[in-house]
Amino acid sequence: MRNRMSSLSIFVASAVLIATGLGINASSARAGNRTVPDNSSIASQVRHQLAMLPWYGVFDNLEFQVNGSEVILTGQVISEHDTTKYDAENDVKHIPGVTSVVNRIEVLPLSGFDNQIRRAEYQTIFSQSDLGRYTLGTIPQVHIIVRNGHVSLEGVVMNQMDKNIAGIVANSVPGVFSVNNNLRID
Repeated sequence: MRNRMSSLSIFVASAVLIATGLGINASSARAGNRTVPDNSSIASQVRHQLAMLPWYGVFDNLEFQVNGSEVILTGQVISEHDTTKYDAENDVKHIPGVTSVVNRIEVLPLSGFDNQIRRAEYQTIFSQSDLGRYTLGTIPQVHIIVRNGHVSLEGVVMNQMDKNIAGIVANSVPGVFSVNNNLRID
C-alpha cells in the first residue's frame, strides 16, 4: 500500500512538472486546455514568419495588426512576388493562438514603367552615404513601393535627417509623379 502511494505521488508530481514545463498551468492541464499566447507573443511570431518569406524584399511592404487571436495582414507586394501574399497568410495561419487571418495585402500591377522607377529609386536612395546602411541585412529597413508612378517610402530609419534625405532624393528621380515619405523614426 505504501509503495502504491509513493508511485502515485511520483506520477502526480511528474505530471505537474511536465504541465508546467509546457506552459500549461495545473487547472488547465486538468481541463485539457492549453493557454492562449498573448498578443505580444503572437506579434513576435508573425514578425518572424513574415521576415522568413523567401521573396520578401525592398520593393515589398508587409505590415500586420493583431486583434486577440485574429491577424490582419496589409501592405503591398510586386506582382513578380505575388506568391508572397499567399505564403504570408499560410505561414501566419499556423502560428499557435491564431484563429483567423484577414489578408489585405495588395499585389501591385505589372508595369515596366514602375519597374524602371523602382530601379532608379533604389540606386538614388541607397547610393547616398547616410542611407546605404539601410540595405544591410536580409530584409532592408527601407521599402520602396511604386504604384503607377507614385512612390511611397515605408519602413524605419534612425533619425529625422535620414528620413528627410530619403524623401528629397526620392523626389529627384525622373518620371516620378509623387513621393509619400512614410518612414518612421526608431
